[in-house]
Amino acid sequence: MLRLRTVAKVLPLAVALPACTLRMQPAEKPRPGTLVQLPKPPVPPRIYRLEHLDTLVQVPGRVLRIYPAARPIYEQLPAPTWVASKPTSAEEEESFLDFTVEEKRRLAQAGPRVQRTGRLLRLRPTAGREIRLVNIPAEDERNVSYEYLASLPHIRQWLLSVHLYEGGYYMLVDQRTGHRTQLLAPPVISPDGRHFVCGNSDVLARFEPSGLQLWSAEGSKPELLWERQTDWGCTNPRWLDNKTILFEQDFFDKGDVDTRVVRLKVIP
Repeated sequence: MLRLRTVAKVLPLAVALPACTLRMQPAEKPRPGTLVQLPKPPVPPRIYRLEHLDTLVQVPGRVLRIYPAARPIYEQLPAPTWVASKPTSAEEEESFLDFTVEEKRRLAQAGPRVQRTGRLLRLRPTAGREIRLVNIPAEDERNVSYEYLASLPHIRQWLLSVHLYEGGYYMLVDQRTGHRTQLLAPPVISPDGRHFVCGNSDVLARFEPSGLQLWSAEGSKPELLWERQTDWGCTNPRWLDNKTILFEQDFFDKGDVDTRVVRLKVIP
């Protein structure tokens, strides 16, 4: 009889429990010794787990972070007409080295201050002596050719490509003084004209250095603010704004060269 009364007292409480709201129920706690299976975080693609691709360390110890960027945004950004893609075949290489036809078209638009007579390229600054550059078609290390690429009025420079027996470089000639500046790659000028970057990539053959340069164009001549040679390549940088660039980052991975689009703030 005692057992029946006990059940009768407990039964109304049990029936009333389902009417309680969830807010009134105590939080669930795992039993002692019970392992709780939490969902695994998503694993990022391997390309974004290669940490050496994500930073650019400066000499004073400053670290610039490199972030993934969207290719559609990158492809919408303006690209300089004077930045030509590198040849990918033997036929393109031969055409690339024989620059006379393309240069003749550029010289026709350069004006009277830039002229070529045979092997001689002449540049006339407004306040300096005439620059005379002579091509030497030797079959050894004396070989050198100067190719006129463009006039860059925003930074008051002429841009040349210098072809050597092996490799080469780019050169700016000041349109006022004739001062020459050697570059890692063709300059890509910021929207406000105050800076330009040069990015190069040769991670496979390694005939040329890979890396990035930042220049100031505000003084009487270009000033190199910093440069960094890297084990990854910087191809076709483009300015997102006056402080940030997007570029194709080339890197050697699993026996081949892979590429991703990244974002880098180069100016504080």
